[in-house]
Amino acid sequence: MISKIKGKIEYIRDSYVVVGVNNIGYKVFVTPFVLGKIAGSQEVDFFIHTYVREDILALYGFLTLEELEMFELLISISGIGPKAGLGILSIADAKTIRTAILNEDPSVLTKVSGVGKKTAERVILELKNKIADLSEHEKDEIMADSDALEALVGMGYSVSEARESLKLVSVEIKDIGERVKLALKNLGKK
Repeated sequence: MISKIKGKIEYIRDSYVVVGVNNIGYKVFVTPFVLGKIAGSQEVDFFIHTYVREDILALYGFLTLEELEMFELLISISGIGPKAGLGILSIADAKTIRTAILNEDPSVLTKVSGVGKKTAERVILELKNKIADLSEHEKDEIMADSDALEALVGMGYSVSEARESLKLVSVEIKDIGERVKLALKNLGKK
């Protein structure tokens, strides 16, 4: 089983990257956020989930172990396949998804094409006990960033651009409007 790949980026497409390792090219499916993070890089280092079925052998790559673990939790649920798992991780990071599950909020999950309310509720029901609890401070911070991220994406910015700009905003600033305003300033500096 392949669990980690480090190598040269051969080429990038809309939903995957081909990583060259010892003259072999591995096709690794990734989220748009990962594509945004690796743009301009020569090499990558992915945590890998190897998905094997009778007619499929596919690799899914993540930049952090936390994202990989969330992906594996998501696809362990009946009705959530790798495509839906990547879709969920494309609209929210692992901490935001974890908070949504703990708060029993299916709205984050239902934003993904192919994930309806019943499937989102099943994900919450099955994963709630598997996910470690967060402090109240972390929950508030993540929910504020989730709303600010949604606002920035609504203004036409990509998810990766919005996430990166929000990371530059101080965690001391709690007001969503102020977070969006400062994130827009960061986006304007690029």
